[in-house]
Amino acid sequence: MGWISDLEPKERRTLSACFGGWALDSFDVNIYGLAIPSLLTVLHFTMAEAGMLATVALLLSAVGGWVTGMLSDRYGRVRILQWTILWFAFFTFLSGFTQNFSQLFICRALQGLGFGGEWAAGAVLIGESIRDRYRGRAVGTVQSGWAIGWAAATLLFWGVFSVLPEELAWRVMFWFGLAPALLVFYVRRFVPEPELRQHAAPAHGSALSQLMAVFQPGVLPVIIATSILTTGAQGGYYAVTTWLPTFLRTERNLTVLGTSSYLLVLIAGAFAGYLTAAHLADRLGRKPTFLVFGLGAGAIVGLYMLLPISDALMLVLGFPLGFFSSGTFSPMGAFLAELFPTEIRGTAQGFAYNFGRAVGALFPTMIGYLSAKVGLGTAIGIFTVGAYAMLLLSLLVLPETRGRSLADVQLQVLPVTGTARREVPGELRREAKR
Repeated sequence: MGWISDLEPKERRTLSACFGGWALDSFDVNIYGLAIPSLLTVLHFTMAEAGMLATVALLLSAVGGWVTGMLSDRYGRVRILQWTILWFAFFTFLSGFTQNFSQLFICRALQGLGFGGEWAAGAVLIGESIRDRYRGRAVGTVQSGWAIGWAAATLLFWGVFSVLPEELAWRVMFWFGLAPALLVFYVRRFVPEPELRQHAAPAHGSALSQLMAVFQPGVLPVIIATSILTTGAQGGYYAVTTWLPTFLRTERNLTVLGTSSYLLVLIAGAFAGYLTAAHLADRLGRKPTFLVFGLGAGAIVGLYMLLPISDALMLVLGFPLGFFSSGTFSPMGAFLAELFPTEIRGTAQGFAYNFGRAVGALFPTMIGYLSAKVGLGTAIGIFTVGAYAMLLLSLLVLPETRGRSLADVQLQVLPVTGTARREVPGELRREAKR
């Protein structure tokens, strides 16, 4: 991590804020996955209803990411980041007071809006704030904050359920979800708006026309390909993380302590995977890193879910499962930032990432239904392997962007035809030449 010392103070402050925001976002999101077994017994939810609650948050996060990306293009990355943090923290907290499926459904849906928005604003902010040389590892390091938040939620799960009855414990976990709101004070004081964004031309036209900018002819092919990429990564990831605690407790019959131990091994692998892929994205390139981690994730999930392995081997395989499935996200933010021009970067990046999240959000629900016929482990394995196959297919059409300066990615609207043309450097500059 010595490269961090080479960053300017404002780069380090932005890195810290985005890392903290993503970690706290992860903390709030993973509380739900850990609470599912209690919701099944205390509130008598069905497996299908539990899957629907996971899906609605992810579906609404797609809308939140798209709209928030547009707002960050119009009003600035830092300001919108603060509002999204407050939004998802409040509705996570409110979930702890719900009494039935309908109430929790509404809270989960509204929490999803802020969840999608936080990534859209934060990923663009870190991508534009860090110099080209370190962008891949900086954005990947921010992604590793997800493992920290996940670990914090798992430790909270172990601690709260150890001392409180199940009827109260799941509510207390949601109440702890208000903690991310404290990060807003740091962001307001120490995080500046990226210089690239300050010098960009102001947004013109209506909000609707800006949202529709991602469908311009010069942008649409890249939007389609990146949406398939993000669908594969997120569909595979959410298929595993949403249902794994339930799988361990219901099909493997593990206790709360046993489930926490297995999850912590998985999370340790995830943290290592995030950081390793972050460095490989700058050293090998974005596409080779996606290839390595996508193949690894598909193979490990197949072993973990589809083969009759022992509990001991499952514990060992938890590390590479977390390593590969989480590592696929590290190149994502830098890759998307380098494919879209500054004036629509927030809108386009928010749409592509969150479209993938919306489609991937269907996976937990479909797994809930399929599990009644083939078993939960088999259902998870089928959808996850299919998801990573989508990720690998998208790499066939997307360009490599390692070394690309964000200032070199431009979009011109031709005045006569109204069509759009992307202008990118004919040859990507290598680090040595810069």
